Amino acid sequence: MHGWIILDKPLGLGSTQGVSAVKRALRDAGYGPKIRDLPKVGHGGTLDPLATGVLPIAVGEATKLAGRMLDSDKIYGFTIRFGVQTDTLDLEGKAIAESDARPTLAQVEAVLPHFTGPIEQVPPAYSALKVDGERAYDLARAGEEVVLAKRAVTIRQLSIRHPRESGDPEPSTAPSVTLGPRFRGHDGLDAITLTAHVSKGTYIRSLARDIAGALGTVGHVTMLRRVRAGPFTLESAISLDKLADMAKARTLEQILLPLRAGLDDIPALSLTPGQAGLLRQGRVLEGTHADGQYFALLEETPVALVEVQSGEIRVVRGFNL
Repeated sequence: MHGWIILDKPLGLGSTQGVSAVKRALRDAGYGPKIRDLPKVGHGGTLDPLATGVLPIAVGEATKLAGRMLDSDKIYGFTIRFGVQTDTLDLEGKAIAESDARPTLAQVEAVLPHFTGPIEQVPPAYSALKVDGERAYDLARAGEEVVLAKRAVTIRQLSIRHPRESGDPEPSTAPSVTLGPRFRGHDGLDAITLTAHVSKGTYIRSLARDIAGALGTVGHVTMLRRVRAGPFTLESAISLDKLADMAKARTLEQILLPLRAGLDDIPALSLTPGQAGLLRQGRVLEGTHADGQYFALLEETPVALVEVQSGEIRVVRGFNL
C-alpha cells in the first residue's frame, strides 16, 4: 500500500483524526493486526475541524511526498457572513465586533480585485503558528494577546460563486460551494460565498476578515470547503462511510491513487537498471535533461524524486519499492 487516499473530510473532524480513520481502515482491511504494524500514514495539509473537503492522506512511501502537498496551491469555497466578527474569525468563536453595515453585490465585485494577486495578511490569532515556541491558538485560548507578523501570500483567483437570492443553508446541514449571497432587503448582503485559488500559507479566515473590512463592515467565515489540494480534487475524494465499507470488503486498493498522482506536475525520467541501482545508493548521475525536478522510474516502479542541475541528477526523495 503505497499511494494516496483522498478523504472528503466532514465537519468536526480534525486532520489527525482523518489519519487515524485511514489507519483503522488499513487494519480492518488486513494490512496489519495492530496500528503499529501498518504502513506509515500522514496527511498532506491541515484542514480545520470546521472545514470540509479534500484531505489527501499519504500511505506508505507516499508519506515522503506529503511535504510537497503543504507547498501546493489550494482552492476553497467559503461563505462570509457580514455584521459580526468573532475572535476565531469563524463560527467557533465569540463575537468581538459588530456592524450594521452591509455591502451590495456591486461593492463586493468591486473590492475583490484588490485581494487578487500578491497580498499581505495577518494570520488569525487562533492558528497553529508558533509564538516563542507556543502555538498561537493555545496562547489565545489562555487569554493572552497574540501578535502575529504579516505574511506574503498570493491569491491567484477570487470570484463570487453563483450569486443568487436563494440564501445559504446553515453549515450544520449540507455545506456547499455552489451557494450565493443572501440579500438583506433589496440593497445589502448578509452573506456571500466566494471561491479562492490560493498559494500555500493563505488563511481564508484572514482573507474573509480583510474583505469585510475593505467593505466597511466586519465578518466571519460560516462555511469553508476545500475543493482542491495540489492535484487532488473532490472527484477522487471519498466519505468516511465509504472508506469503512471498502475496508471491510478489503477493496481499499480500488480507491488508492498511485504514488505518481502526487507528482502530476513533474515529468517522468526513465532509468536503466544500472542507473536505478546507483540512485538507490544515493549516487549522482550525469544527464542531459533540462534543470528541474523529475520522477525517476525503472519501467513502472518509482525509484526517486530527483533534481537535475547543471547536468547532474541527485536524489531528493528515494522510494523503497
